[in-house]
Amino acid sequence: MERQTEGNHIRPQAGGGMRLRFSVSGLVLAMIGLPILAGLAGTIGPAFGLLPALGGDHLTLEHLTDLAAEPHLLRSSLISFATAILTTSVSLVLVMLCTAGYAGTRMFSRIQHLVSPLLAIPHAAAAFGLAFLVAPSGLAMRLVSPGLTGYGSPPDWLVPQDPLGLTMMAGLIVKEMPFLFLVTLAALPQVPLIQARQLSASLGYGRICGFLISVWPLLYRQIRLPVFAVLAYASSVVDVAMILGPALPAPLAVRIAEWMADSDLRMRFLASAGALLQLALTITAMVTWLALEQVGSVLLRRMSVSGVRGADDRLLRRSACAAMALAAALVFLGLFVLFLWSIAGLWPFPALLPDSVTLKAWMRVLPQAGDAIATTISLASSSAAIALLFSIGLLWQGGVRDSRAFSSVLYLPLIMPQLCFVFGLQILSVSLGFDASFPLLLFVHLIFVLPYVTLSLSQPWQALDRRYETLAAGLGKSPLQVLLHVRLPLLTRACLTAFAVGFAVSAGLYLPTLLIGAGRIVTITTEAVALSSGGDRRAIGVYALLQTLVPFGGFLIASLVPHLLFRDRRAMRI
Repeated sequence: MERQTEGNHIRPQAGGGMRLRFSVSGLVLAMIGLPILAGLAGTIGPAFGLLPALGGDHLTLEHLTDLAAEPHLLRSSLISFATAILTTSVSLVLVMLCTAGYAGTRMFSRIQHLVSPLLAIPHAAAAFGLAFLVAPSGLAMRLVSPGLTGYGSPPDWLVPQDPLGLTMMAGLIVKEMPFLFLVTLAALPQVPLIQARQLSASLGYGRICGFLISVWPLLYRQIRLPVFAVLAYASSVVDVAMILGPALPAPLAVRIAEWMADSDLRMRFLASAGALLQLALTITAMVTWLALEQVGSVLLRRMSVSGVRGADDRLLRRSACAAMALAAALVFLGLFVLFLWSIAGLWPFPALLPDSVTLKAWMRVLPQAGDAIATTISLASSSAAIALLFSIGLLWQGGVRDSRAFSSVLYLPLIMPQLCFVFGLQILSVSLGFDASFPLLLFVHLIFVLPYVTLSLSQPWQALDRRYETLAAGLGKSPLQVLLHVRLPLLTRACLTAFAVGFAVSAGLYLPTLLIGAGRIVTITTEAVALSSGGDRRAIGVYALLQTLVPFGGFLIASLVPHLLFRDRRAMRI
């Protein structure tokens, strides 16, 4: 195989290498693009009456009319829309202010160490923890009762599940901020932060004002895709909405999921129409966000010519830092409350701590959860490993970097609401006679895991000093030998971290597992969310902690293995 150096990166030039490139890229395009198209077709058809398996053999607008007649549909849609815009806006603004105020400082490193572990905590587990904190009988109320409130019994407050969905938005914010923060960390090396900060400081600008004018436009371009992923997820989230969101009416995505699970099969038509509405709502949220981007651009231009320098921005910087710390503290405190409930005996309100401690809940739940744990680990490890192999092949052959269209398809599952095509995939699989099986569910998980793994690995891959590869090529090594013996060993930590990210994404998938698994393949996440409608806090605490421990194990391995491998190599340590 011949070699060439393009940007000091050793890539296959012809023959088998180019065929490999096209085969890997084509396989990934087919693996992601075709199921999404098929899923959309399987959703759009029933929305207009086309579902032969249930007697739908002609086009009709009846189901769209039935959807429009659903009570409080507008309110459900507005709650979902507001959740998407407010959650994304607040998360992004706080990350922006914290990065602007502290990037490059020791405090920024401390914030990173505090926030990074939150990525391993599933959304549902964090939502359960927040619910146990802010509920009328939760720890927050116990801390101030009866001394400050006078309550001897839990107050009759509709929290969580408040009508405006504020608790749901708070739960999403505390989970999306760490994601956007870590994405921002990965993008920071690609912008001239130090030079821009020195220049803006010499002109009298404060940290935040100077950062917004000189660095933020460049940085935002790098994290724009993850921002849209957060926007799409918040507009169509199901598990967090079921735990923290309002019930009457529920957010649109929750109502669609309920129609899908209805025993009356004719409700599938209504669910398909609702999925189309969800797609339109998410697109509307994205168009609104594009308009907000233009407004932000105009404000930044006016700020740059106004002469305002904001030299004294200590209060704003400290407020942003405090907000990030509070978000992390809420999640960790929520996990602590879950642990307390999992070992609590009698715990009457307003006692701050349980009267007794027992392991009965763990002894009762663990035998039942064994199969769910094994399925979760098998699905997550298999999908993450396969996704890592595909990501390495794509990045090695330059498929992600060279083709904007390919990147758009690869990252489409991040910005496409799950409801809009997973439901269609379920209908198609049933129509074609495919029963719920582990390989089918693994394939669907891979659709969601692959973009996250590629996104996690691409920045370290591009940042590696390519002179190592040039040197190896000069010694007569083939591109494949350079990959296996130079690049991958140097990227061991990055590859394991990408694997851990994929593992966590798969372990936390709720809706695809529920629909494609058809209730016969259960994971820790589906079991935990199923308990949300019940009142057994001890069982919920056990399942939520198990849901957290499983992906945390993946990140623990990603941290310990490189430490053991490179314990005798000082230059390979971090």
